[in-house]
Amino acid sequence: MVAARRGGKRVGYVRVSTIDQNPGRQLDGLELDKTFTDKASGKDAKRPQLQAALDYLRDGDVLIVHSMDRLARNLDDLRRIVLELTERGVQVQFVKEGMLFTGEDSAMSKLLLSVMGAFAEFERSLLKERQREGIALAKKAGVYKGRKPSLTPERAAELRSRVAAGEKKAGLAREFGISRETLYQYAPVAE
Repeated sequence: MVAARRGGKRVGYVRVSTIDQNPGRQLDGLELDKTFTDKASGKDAKRPQLQAALDYLRDGDVLIVHSMDRLARNLDDLRRIVLELTERGVQVQFVKEGMLFTGEDSAMSKLLLSVMGAFAEFERSLLKERQREGIALAKKAGVYKGRKPSLTPERAAELRSRVAAGEKKAGLAREFGISRETLYQYAPVAE
């Protein structure tokens, strides 16, 4: 177990991709001062709790993450985040890999970060490829119907009429429980 430097905090970051996943198991049993949890895909670094954790961390703190693929799914983001943190005096610990990055890392540590990060990125690519192949086979067999619509036809009609009446789109998206992107799919803006 890595201790934070004097006065520093032990901060956990947890990311789960689906609602079914249990965020509690990732850093279970570790003593942490604060934990940030995202329920989002790791495909990019634009995650609200990750940003909050990065803003929160100070010199002397330790960011503790279950594994590299929980922090970032591509090598560029992983290396950028680790480098930015260590340059600020924040240590980064990956529990599963048993690795700690301090900013005074050896060439071997930097190589391992790159290799392990490349494996995480490769694994994601394989997963997406298998998913596309599975969907193509299911479509060919007539089994794949696609994602269930977010709104019933009645709710979609109500949404379109309220957009046409000039109601604010952000408020409607919240009320209907959909993203603004989904709202624009149901009610495209006339140019």
